[in-house]
Amino acid sequence: MAENTKIEWTDHTFNPWIGCTKVGPGCDHCYAENLMDKRMGVAAWGPGKERVRTKAANWKMPLRWNAQAEAFMAQHGRRQRVFCASLADVFDNAVDPQWREDLFELIRATPNLDWLLLTKRIGNAAAMIQAALDNMDIGYSVPFAAWPWPNVWIGATVVNQEEAERDIPKLLQVPARVRFLSVEPLLGPVDLTHIDVWGGDAEIYPLKGTTDCVDDEGAPADDVPALDWVIVGGESGPGARPMHPDWARSLRDQCEAAGVPFLFKQWGEWLPAKEGRSITGRTLVLEGSAPFTDHPQWHGFEDGQQIARVGKKAAGRLLDGRAWDGFPAP
Repeated sequence: MAENTKIEWTDHTFNPWIGCTKVGPGCDHCYAENLMDKRMGVAAWGPGKERVRTKAANWKMPLRWNAQAEAFMAQHGRRQRVFCASLADVFDNAVDPQWREDLFELIRATPNLDWLLLTKRIGNAAAMIQAALDNMDIGYSVPFAAWPWPNVWIGATVVNQEEAERDIPKLLQVPARVRFLSVEPLLGPVDLTHIDVWGGDAEIYPLKGTTDCVDDEGAPADDVPALDWVIVGGESGPGARPMHPDWARSLRDQCEAAGVPFLFKQWGEWLPAKEGRSITGRTLVLEGSAPFTDHPQWHGFEDGQQIARVGKKAAGRLLDGRAWDGFPAP
């Protein structure tokens, strides 16, 4: 379960184990469950189901990528990125802690790779990282003298405003070389300009960082860092829910105003009628192609925005006529 990938924001995917439990609305139509459980029967999803560790040959793949670092850098001018656990969650409570320790040993053994640990359980991350480190014979050799390691990026998935307000403060508390947000599937408008914390007694500014912080007694407190990167995308696969284009545009504009790299991953299954396309009656016409004469499934938002289910490939990933491929600075 390690491979080169078509995911726009990474070069490889690596799955140390397979299996998970749904924890929120973004998981409702989980592609990994549909593939690994329902179609292939590799691992079962849900509470009490055992996770399946991948084979030893799979665990050797990152070592191979690490050895190819010089050639990759010469060709692409940057480091390789590895999305870890696309079919699982690194910080899943149901995973054997020894497996997680083994994963961090592998990450330590591949300093030429940037590891992207994206989780729906960001509240577990800090404690589980520390538990793994406590049991490792690190030796404190450069570049791993202390956490955060320079080749680890920590990300949280949120899909709506409620999850953003709950999980972004947790993400920003985890020490990391890069902290990033994946807003996919985007299921509603999300405001990242400020988030209330401490029951509304204070607020933080996720896109710009929060300085001059004080605690409940007015004493100086640690500043809160800013997000380094935001990924946004619509849902794909069976049962995919439509995304209003203004939800994506708003996040793009928020990031641009704050100078935070923004990556638009995909529309998913649904394409807005005005994204460089036109409508004849109820037939969507794509630029440079024949119209969808079978009249695709349509969805109308309350503001009158029409969106058609045309499939992931046809929908593409252009937002307002261009690709948005922002990445954190090296």
